[in-house]
Amino acid sequence: MKKLSLVVICAVLLTALSFDSYSQLNRKAIKRNNKRMASYRGKKAFGRQNVYSGVGISLNALNYFGDLAPLPRKFSTDISFTKPSIGLSFFHRFGPRYTLQAQYMYGALSGSDAESADKNDAENGVFRYQRNLSFRNRIHELSVVAVFDLFENQSTYISRVKWTPYIFAGGALFYHNPQAQAPATFLDGSPNPYAGQWVDLRPLGTEGQYSDLAASDVNFGIKPYSNLQFSIPFGLGARFRVNEVFDIWADLSFRYTFTDYLDDVSGNYVDLTKIRSQSNDPTMNKLAQAMSYRTNELLGAPPANVGVDYGTFRVWPGYGSENPENLRGNKKNNDIFMVTSVRLTYILGATFHKAKFR
Repeated sequence: MKKLSLVVICAVLLTALSFDSYSQLNRKAIKRNNKRMASYRGKKAFGRQNVYSGVGISLNALNYFGDLAPLPRKFSTDISFTKPSIGLSFFHRFGPRYTLQAQYMYGALSGSDAESADKNDAENGVFRYQRNLSFRNRIHELSVVAVFDLFENQSTYISRVKWTPYIFAGGALFYHNPQAQAPATFLDGSPNPYAGQWVDLRPLGTEGQYSDLAASDVNFGIKPYSNLQFSIPFGLGARFRVNEVFDIWADLSFRYTFTDYLDDVSGNYVDLTKIRSQSNDPTMNKLAQAMSYRTNELLGAPPANVGVDYGTFRVWPGYGSENPENLRGNKKNNDIFMVTSVRLTYILGATFHKAKFR
């Protein structure tokens, strides 16, 4: 009986000691887990926490670089012709640094020789001023660009970095339609029924696109350009976190286009008597002449012993007549435009993400 009691007492003591040891170990494990949970920031896992989508709206400023710029340089522009633009975008973030963004943008470009060129600059300005061409062009663009952040974000959208510089590049498809205001009269002095109206320039063929040109003519073989064009957008910027779901993006980009006709100007002047519009209507043909050559509007008709005589009208030397040296534009360089943008974006599905990752 005494032996049995001793055995029971030993068993109870061993059980108590084992339970106490287990309790101490368990408390240590809980403390370690609590410490890990308190310091956890989600930096190691890739998973879904740094993959999210959003939408944005942007206000932009557009600047044009082309044949009707103030100077014969590729990156010459007239800041006074800066035009406003608006954009709507959708983006999807794929990980710590990479975002794909699709955007629709609507804006306008414009230029004017008479307002931009320096008529006192004999080397660069006089020709452009006396050429007296002008245009406006409304742009509808759909673009997709890949954005690369310089500062990575390994955590959730809630813990994203306060700001980061970024670079981007991609492709864009845009619709454009250059226009200009019609003069009061045609070149022969007769009234112009379209006076003061903004007329589409492409159907007029101002450089002989619809004309029957001789093989010896400088613009022989010229084809009508398309209103639908492709460009390469590229640039850089910085993104700033506003709060858990809003960011502000500010960037500067260029659109390198594959056309030289954003301004309807590229090649040489052609024989004005050969110019035909797309419709070949007599009135539209006279309108095409008037929109192709506009120096007389600025300088008046040249004297009888000066310039080229077309019978019912005369044009100044160097303008409005067939000659390899009578340039309207520089067909070696395609047109470019610049987009300065400030964008406000909102992260979609914030409630779902917050419940999932908190």
